[in-house]
Amino acid sequence: MILTILKWIGLTVAVASAVWLYQHVVTLDAEVTSRFEGKRWELPTQVYARPLELHEGSRLTREEVAAELGRLGYQPLPHVERPGQYQLRPGAIEVATRGFHFWDGVEVSRHIRIRFGPEGITGLDALDGGEPVVLMRLDPSTIGSIYSRRGEDRVLVRLDDVPPVLIDALLAVEDRHFRSHHGVHVQSLLRALLANLRAGAVVQGGSTITQQLVKNFYLDNRRTLRRKFDEALMALILDWRYGKHEILEAYLNEIYLGQDGDRAVHGFGLGSQFYFQRPLAELQDHELALLVGIIRGPSYYDPRRHPERARGRRDRVLTVMVSQEVITPELAERALGKPLGVVGRAQQTTRFPAFMGLVQRQLTEHYRAEDLRSEGLRIFTTVDPALQMRVEQRMASRLAGIEGQRDMAAGGLEAAAVVMDTDSGEVLALVGGRHARFAGFNRALDARRPVGSLVKPFIYLVALQHPERYHAASLIDDAPITVPLPGGRTWEPRNFDRVWHGPVPLYRGLTESYNAATVRLGMDVGVEAVVDVLTTSASIPRPAPNPSLLLGAVEMTPVEVADLYQTLASGGYRSEPRAIREVTTADGAPLSRYPLAVARAIESEPAYLTNRLLQEAVRQGTGRRAHQLLPERWNLAGKTGTSDGLRDSWFAGFGGDRLAVVWVGRDDNAPSGLTGATGALPLWIDIMAEARPRPLELRPPHGVRELWVEAATGWGSGRGCPGAVSLPFLAGTGPDRHGDCGQPAVLDTEPEPDRRTEPAEAEPPGLLRRIRDWFGG
Repeated sequence: MILTILKWIGLTVAVASAVWLYQHVVTLDAEVTSRFEGKRWELPTQVYARPLELHEGSRLTREEVAAELGRLGYQPLPHVERPGQYQLRPGAIEVATRGFHFWDGVEVSRHIRIRFGPEGITGLDALDGGEPVVLMRLDPSTIGSIYSRRGEDRVLVRLDDVPPVLIDALLAVEDRHFRSHHGVHVQSLLRALLANLRAGAVVQGGSTITQQLVKNFYLDNRRTLRRKFDEALMALILDWRYGKHEILEAYLNEIYLGQDGDRAVHGFGLGSQFYFQRPLAELQDHELALLVGIIRGPSYYDPRRHPERARGRRDRVLTVMVSQEVITPELAERALGKPLGVVGRAQQTTRFPAFMGLVQRQLTEHYRAEDLRSEGLRIFTTVDPALQMRVEQRMASRLAGIEGQRDMAAGGLEAAAVVMDTDSGEVLALVGGRHARFAGFNRALDARRPVGSLVKPFIYLVALQHPERYHAASLIDDAPITVPLPGGRTWEPRNFDRVWHGPVPLYRGLTESYNAATVRLGMDVGVEAVVDVLTTSASIPRPAPNPSLLLGAVEMTPVEVADLYQTLASGGYRSEPRAIREVTTADGAPLSRYPLAVARAIESEPAYLTNRLLQEAVRQGTGRRAHQLLPERWNLAGKTGTSDGLRDSWFAGFGGDRLAVVWVGRDDNAPSGLTGATGALPLWIDIMAEARPRPLELRPPHGVRELWVEAATGWGSGRGCPGAVSLPFLAGTGPDRHGDCGQPAVLDTEPEPDRRTEPAEAEPPGLLRRIRDWFGG
């Protein structure tokens, strides 16, 4: 009787266990298939810099191209044999480029020679027997990622694109029976199970690659017998339902290989970039062995923190590779003698945090945050990484120099800078503070500060829109003025030098930045009219039409100022600052284009007249240090700005194809003691020396002529007369009186060939040294 009862109990337990096991397997099977057949990963958005374009006539030096190749991880070698390698030659560079899938098609890998002359690239020669090369784009550098809330980042690879040596090494070290077992290797599992039972806890793994994938893909990190049991069951299910090819490819993209701040590095595709800054296909045996070795413990074998430990692990992997006939003893001996080869510092999630802030703001106008974190979008941006880094360096050194010269506390000054292409409105560089690589307060986007005299050109522009009343030589009175305000109050603006200059030609009111003359002019043309021009020229909140606006009592960010001056630099055409060129899917299919959108905001005549006055402001006005230190033939235009109490120092200016805006001040809004000419202007000069703009070719609209006038009086003068200056006038306008020297001479309105058609110098002789000597920085 008892035996019968025991049998029934045993049968009941067995049946119940079988039912539970069946239900459990069904549940696990559903979990395995739903994830593996659905969306396996939340793919981060990859953000790329603008690619370096190589073509005849490009103003790139041999050293600049070599530096860009170095940043992209190209290897300098005595002989170029495969993509990702280059060789420096006298006056040339031989390079095998990498192929890349751009938004407009695939740029195939080419083996070319780049020839250089004194003014840049003189030609491209095809060395691979292919078609002649007219234009070549290098693969763009990755400047950041927008990854999921889980913090995972990866670059997907296909199994067919992975070096066979990596596959063989991985299986030799992690799972030699991968191709023959069914997800679980029974002998290894039993050996681990026995060790764990003896210890009363999980102390040994014995996991196959399939089990490792299950652990990373589906389970948590708890080391319990139940979790180990589920891991084995799910591995069996995975192996039963899917092929070895799919499992191995998923493993290659899922395995955890390290940590970069709050970003988890997953998969060999990203691991190759993270540790070696090169694609997986370009890695050598010793580098592949290190990646395989890191799997056992990415933190413990971190090659940057523990190089000796990592090297020992790499060498053990190489030894296994020889024993399993993955590589020959001769190859292993050479690999053992090589250094780790890891790049000196981990690439941060975002190389240029301030610029990435602008990118993300423009992206969120068209894409949901969840799509940016999970759909693997590819964002092609406008940033020039070489220029961006040079601007960052110049900002840090210039601020330190100013603080040293003026005995300021180190680190008290801050700055922001924006550099744009004047033709396209593309943002080439954007720096939000002196510590540019650290994400934090983005002054370029978010620091709204009074712009001071930067608003003045738009007051004079409004005046020049009325040629029946004003022209460049019209006399305006720089004398005391009392402006009535609401409530019976009054405002009496004063000049910065506390000197009244009496009647002055209109152009001098702007070039010398006379406050009283400007306020008198602004009150005459109307503050509302000035506000209208400001809001037409840039996307800024409409400021209140208070008289104090005429001296810059209006707050803007550096990007908004750049937007404003971009309209002037383009001859009156409005185009918003653009940080994005194109967006594609992970597979390269185009999603969104960000084409250049241009609209006429200011008529060409007053825009031209204002820009000519801004050139005079650089030649002989408050921006004259730029004229003295930068090449004269660049014909730069610009304006200083200083806010009340010397709290904000500004300079905005442009050449033929580059616009730069600089702000310098303090975060606590305390006085810095700097004017626009002593704070922002030196840094602006540094930046423009790096940007090397083309000469500013201001072509006069029909009906505009140049006349000689006396600088002091605005009277007509003649060529060669003392104090004579050439100024632009609309037909039918000009000085009413003439001085004693000569007859008024009309200048040729066509551009002078020697000043307006030559390309900018590749590197102005002694230019940077002259700037350092002048400012002492």
